[in-house]
Amino acid sequence: MIQLSDDMRDKLDAAAFRRLLSHLDNNKDIQNIDLMILANFCRNCLGDWYREAAEANGVDMSKDDARARIYGMAYGEWKEKYQKPATPEQMAAFDARRKAKA
Repeated sequence: MIQLSDDMRDKLDAAAFRRLLSHLDNNKDIQNIDLMILANFCRNCLGDWYREAAEANGVDMSKDDARARIYGMAYGEWKEKYQKPATPEQMAAFDARRKAKA
């Protein structure tokens, strides 16, 4: 495995994270429930992880501020513009995934 300095790894990690956010921003049709079914995380999880990282580095950050970073706007605004109600099929798949993990 390639050996990277901590600084270079941080730069590459940050670039990959920014690309992930850009990809999610460019694919708003991918709903959070779809992400949860497929990957067991969603945009809200990313917001929580971002806030936890901020706090671990001495930055006091609210849940709303962290979610705004992930969504590119206030979470409520994103939900109003882009979130669709989950279909019965999505809910069934989500429940099946949760039961399989239990």
